[in-house]
Amino acid sequence: MTAQNGKDLLVKVDMTGDGQFETLAGLRATRISFNAETVDVTSLESQGGWRELLSGAGVRSASISGSGVFRDAGSDERARQLFFDGETPDFQMIIPDFGIVAGAFQVTALEYAGSHNGEATYELSLASAGVLSFTAV
Repeated sequence: MTAQNGKDLLVKVDMTGDGQFETLAGLRATRISFNAETVDVTSLESQGGWRELLSGAGVRSASISGSGVFRDAGSDERARQLFFDGETPDFQMIIPDFGIVAGAFQVTALEYAGSHNGEATYELSLASAGVLSFTAV
């Protein structure tokens, strides 16, 4: 894989529930994290005293975060609506030259900031709310 432009890492949301995805506008920085809890099954019989983990067990999750500036009233309004309504629509995370992670996410944090001599900014955090799929490119 060659070096990629950070601007090509996109977060898209299903705007109306009909499968039409739109990029959350104005994002300057985005990040996705995958997590998996472990289930420790170590016992006195564990070989050499080494920890043993139960394969395939534990909760898996993903989180997406981003920050940016206001650019598009439609996607700004959609993110705000999702937070206040507690909905879990489908999102897509486009990872250039890697693939697309898709599934339901909930907006868990939405922050607004601004200074008197600068632009208004926002930050948002999303938490996975179900099974995710991955499509390689």
